[in-house]
Amino acid sequence: MSALISRFSRETPTAFEEPIEGFLAHIDLEKGLSPHTVEAYMGDLFQCAKFLSGLGLKEWKHVQGRHISQWIASLSSRQCSSATVARKLTTVKMLARHLVKEGYRSDNFTDLLVGPKVVRRLPSTLTSEEISRLIEAPDVRKPQGLRDRAIIELFYSSGLRISELAGLSLQDIDIENGLLRVISGKGGKQRIVPVGAKACEAIESYLVSARPKFVKRHTGSALFLSTRGIAISRKTIWLSIKTYAQRAGIKKPVKPHTMRHSFATHLLSGGADLRAIQEMLGHADISTTQIYTAVEPERLLEHHKRFHPRSKHSK
Repeated sequence: MSALISRFSRETPTAFEEPIEGFLAHIDLEKGLSPHTVEAYMGDLFQCAKFLSGLGLKEWKHVQGRHISQWIASLSSRQCSSATVARKLTTVKMLARHLVKEGYRSDNFTDLLVGPKVVRRLPSTLTSEEISRLIEAPDVRKPQGLRDRAIIELFYSSGLRISELAGLSLQDIDIENGLLRVISGKGGKQRIVPVGAKACEAIESYLVSARPKFVKRHTGSALFLSTRGIAISRKTIWLSIKTYAQRAGIKKPVKPHTMRHSFATHLLSGGADLRAIQEMLGHADISTTQIYTAVEPERLLEHHKRFHPRSKHSK
């Protein structure tokens, strides 16, 4: 982390830097947030500190809400999206709470600040028919095709994040009982996710007929292997899925979370409990999962407008 901090802190006074370091250590070591998240927070905080030092402020003890409001206004004037501005303000609010908790300040200088209203976009999903075409796209006569079929089946069956899927080991999958152990984040948070029969069959076929062909002398216990005999990378997985989506004739863009969103949406439309979906997805807050409740009503409205004879405007 020190190398990252030095990259961000070149134009920031040391008095600003030290509390940021303490906060980052807290979310890294105690909260167990991912390195990617920690780096994003780091960038936001050093960007804010640089702006504050440009106003003549020397340390966080002198910062007031109006100073942060000026920073937010500057971000908006540079055409940052409302979602980006809201995220950056949330990061500073987290720092402010941490400074109060640690006794660095007696007051929270962000208490009265309200970020821009963010309109959450509904997640893009694939239909069941599109999922079926995607699953059928790999050529299972080849080892790579067997591997990729297993990856896509597991992706859709479990709703894993792509980083979680790429990081699976042989010890994490229990094919006999249809269960998967997922460990995510630096804190090693663990959850158990059910895996469907079709995905278990695909994984078993891969383990028996394909994985041995990828094994090299240096191969470890990674579940999904690349042609070099090491754990397959997130980039390789996603490039493969995008290729298969094109082969399957899927016109809509397929992004890293599309399979995860499809998993959750299809479970919900089938009657699954939102709390169960939250647990399977590994969401810390139910509000993150609740976005999927808006998907089905929107689809119903679309169908009503398209097919009900009294939904069409008179000409």
